[in-house]
Amino acid sequence: MTHVGVFRCIAALAACSCAGLGAELKKETLEDFARHIQAAEARVAEMAAGKRSFLWLDESPQRRGEVRSGQVAAQLLDGRRPQQVRGGLIHHWIGAVFVPGVTLDSALALLRNYDEHQTIYRPEVMASKVLEHDQDRYRVYLRLLKKKVLTVVLNTEHDVRYFPLDPTRCHSRSYSTKIAQVENPGEPGERERPPGQDDGFLWRLYSYWRLQQRDGGVYLECEAVSLTRDIPNGLGWLIEPIIRDLPKESLVKTLVATRMALAR
Repeated sequence: MTHVGVFRCIAALAACSCAGLGAELKKETLEDFARHIQAAEARVAEMAAGKRSFLWLDESPQRRGEVRSGQVAAQLLDGRRPQQVRGGLIHHWIGAVFVPGVTLDSALALLRNYDEHQTIYRPEVMASKVLEHDQDRYRVYLRLLKKKVLTVVLNTEHDVRYFPLDPTRCHSRSYSTKIAQVENPGEPGERERPPGQDDGFLWRLYSYWRLQQRDGGVYLECEAVSLTRDIPNGLGWLIEPIIRDLPKESLVKTLVATRMALAR
């Protein structure tokens, strides 16, 4: 990096730390996100009802082969870039792994063990606990770490429901109900910024898991739909790598960590 580049980076980081990036979640952004989720859940419902393949990877022999060989299949569900909406970006990633030698029950037990997610998914999950539990429904707290150029800590809460279909198949959905960016995490002056009035690195996070036991193991798929700010003028070189790369990296790390924990 040149001296000019170093100066720009220091100046931008100083500006971020002193004044914040000043994003605000707007009503029309949430409306666009809601429309996207409605369409996504209609497709998920068709998969669960047998109107299309239950697993996304079964729609492509190449994807299925990659997963069976131990790779992680992951891509944007549609297009090559996040979806631009009014005042924000929607990142809809989907990925899959195969874990040989395990059962559906063992996979579900791991996913439902939210108190241990801080161990299974560290360092991205810094802390985790079950707030409420009623049969197939959970309310969960997760403290998340997002780190790429900048470091962001988020206190989040999620409403999670599981939907068993038969002895070999189950799917779930998780809605974020609170995402609050933390200032000065771990310090005496730690505080939460009001949700939706922060730097906009994560405003919503919805996820959909599908699990199927077959072929001597379990296939696990996850769709992660996140809503973030758009790219601000003048700071694209700093913000875009965070906004563009983190959703995929987070999904892949989650799938790999799940596979590793099940394979132990």
